[in-house]
Amino acid sequence: MVKVREEHPEKADGSVDLERWVRRLPVPESVSRGTLLRAAGVARAADERVKSDPELSWGAGSSCLRTGLEMAEILADLHVDQDGLVATILYRTVREGKLTIAIVTDQFGPAIAKLIEGVLKMAAISRVKSERGPVLGQAEDQNDTVRKMLVALVDDVRVALIKLAERTCAIRSVKDAPEKRYRIAREVADIYAPLAHRLGIGHIKWELEDLSFRYLHADSYKKIAKLLDEKRLDRQGYIDQVINELRESLTRVGIRTEFSGRAKHIYSIWRKMQRKGIGFSQVYDIRAVRVLVPEVRDCYAALGIVHGLWRNVPNEFDDYIANPKENGYRSLHTAVIGPEGKVLEVQIRTFDMHEEAEFGVCAHWRYKGADSERKRVGSYEEKIAWLRQVLEWHEETGADADLTEQFTRAQDRVYVFTPDGHVVNLAQGSTPLDFAYHIHTEVGHRCRGAKVNGRIVPLAYVLQTGEQVEILTGKENAPRRDWLQPNLAYLKSSRTRAKVQAWFRQQAREDNILAGRNLLEKEFKRLALTSLDYKAVAERVRCATVEDMYAAVGVGSISASQAINAAQALLTRDGQVDPVLPHLIRKRATKESNSAVHIRGVGNLLTHIAGCCKPVPGEAIVGYITLGRGVSVHRQDCSKILQLQYAEPERIIEVSWGDEQNTYPVEVEVIAHDRQGLLRDITQLLAAERTNVLALNTLSDIENNTAKMRLTVEITSLDALGGLLARLSGLRNIISASRVHEGEGRAARRDAGEKNEH
Repeated sequence: MVKVREEHPEKADGSVDLERWVRRLPVPESVSRGTLLRAAGVARAADERVKSDPELSWGAGSSCLRTGLEMAEILADLHVDQDGLVATILYRTVREGKLTIAIVTDQFGPAIAKLIEGVLKMAAISRVKSERGPVLGQAEDQNDTVRKMLVALVDDVRVALIKLAERTCAIRSVKDAPEKRYRIAREVADIYAPLAHRLGIGHIKWELEDLSFRYLHADSYKKIAKLLDEKRLDRQGYIDQVINELRESLTRVGIRTEFSGRAKHIYSIWRKMQRKGIGFSQVYDIRAVRVLVPEVRDCYAALGIVHGLWRNVPNEFDDYIANPKENGYRSLHTAVIGPEGKVLEVQIRTFDMHEEAEFGVCAHWRYKGADSERKRVGSYEEKIAWLRQVLEWHEETGADADLTEQFTRAQDRVYVFTPDGHVVNLAQGSTPLDFAYHIHTEVGHRCRGAKVNGRIVPLAYVLQTGEQVEILTGKENAPRRDWLQPNLAYLKSSRTRAKVQAWFRQQAREDNILAGRNLLEKEFKRLALTSLDYKAVAERVRCATVEDMYAAVGVGSISASQAINAAQALLTRDGQVDPVLPHLIRKRATKESNSAVHIRGVGNLLTHIAGCCKPVPGEAIVGYITLGRGVSVHRQDCSKILQLQYAEPERIIEVSWGDEQNTYPVEVEVIAHDRQGLLRDITQLLAAERTNVLALNTLSDIENNTAKMRLTVEITSLDALGGLLARLSGLRNIISASRVHEGEGRAARRDAGEKNEH
């Protein structure tokens, strides 16, 4: 949903009528309108004294005063206090150098000056990032931006609110500034929309998401907006019918309610389509009603009425009252088959829950008398505690690369149960090891296995909401070094990884050197990397000596993957043939990437976009093998392809959008103790890893009860090959899984050919 900017009241000469503006601003009695008027007057005087710098202006006709007033209007709706509003009005004037911090301190006090300085810290980082451009230091700059933001937030949450208001004004104003549009939209999508979500401010979050989506994915935005607009009148009539029916039923049982049709935001529709791989017609909550009631018990009573009126859709009920979202959001969500057989979403919450959903942390501002002291209660404290916790994790790990990921993904959580029934809140993608270390560091150190819902699972198993987790422990602390290997995916949390690394740091250096040497030699051998200059590899990973590199690998501060990638880079630099990722063999010459569609597993076939549904990049697609015209690409929900899937299923093929990495054929040897189902388990693992198999040969030795398999697989990178071999080694009865030397592979194929001749 994109909000229309309101015009400021003006005088006959075209200047802003500040008195009228202040009178219409929705602020409580505790806010002095006279002080706001004085701040606006100071900003106007500064605007008139100094000509705006064209390099910093946001658009034709803009001024520091008008920007400050627009920001203040946004924050007035969020119930920000007087000091916050005054700082907001003056901030842009200070940033552009038209007003000094000293003058602000003298005229309005040090508290307001401190707020402005906090926002300036983040503004300075954003400006450095934009000057460096999209290539140089992009990841480092983004992490630094987030770190500065979090530091400021721990001090005073109003700093974040002012910055959010400023970015909202910025992205509203770039419609006519294409040179700035992408940069600002990218920054908003990556940092400020997630921040608004984390603070629970749906009021701002939705607008930031929709506007950034509008500029980053213009075609998808326009398509969904058009589909929404085409059915708007029909949808509104249907919602009115549903509300009338619900009001009558709830009034009969004495529940006082308020109703509203909920606007569905374009970005959330697109994200749901991408996440679930569905079309627009399958998004159930396009038609939605929100029911507001006085008490929590009324929420569940209203839910019973709704389910009594209409049949609910299986697996489409969420109880965010019993299990609130990480940002404090609480509500009941259910999807039902409503009147006329149409799917309808119903949200039920109390008036207080609705206030918090719209205004988040701002809903908890309270003041004591004239000193405007903030009373931090409930979710406000929890949100600030979360921000402090992120900083603590950063101090423990020192891992800059993970900080932005922790921040932007913090809203994605899973809720699992201990054997005693206690709920544990973990990050999305967490494993049993993350769970064990969350319970207690000693439990993690002594972890030997795990049960989920009573069944033994691997320690790399990804936990899902609602599962019960039990950790199997030994008597002694004995973490494993391979827990720290990223490609094995044992650990999701950076905090968990830091605890494992801390344990290994306490061990003797000689033990770490020995463990690191064994680990690297094992990996080099498995990947058939030979004749390496270990000293050069050590220098490449910034270690003074080879022993220092071994020790770092043993501790986990350097992963085996980093060392192997360094070795490969050295071999390529020295002009040697890449021993791990050779150039594509002539039979599979370099793919021509003229097509925007990649045909999985069958090379470069002729493709064309079907005219019936005209899919666009990002939508879920499927291919149909035509007679003489190659593969036609359809949306997965296209009515024509659904008919073809029924009539000619053998001509349906899996396809995906382009920009896929080059793949390289690599020969792998697997040796195992033979057992029933061994080949099935290996092929299932390859399918789960989405690894294409070009050739497979297996030979069983009945006397020794062993099996030897030779597979030629397509891989995209060294990391992918190492991860695949590690997962193959983890299967039951596997003795070894390693890459075959190119010479050995040719000899084996020649021997096999000679046997076939005889």
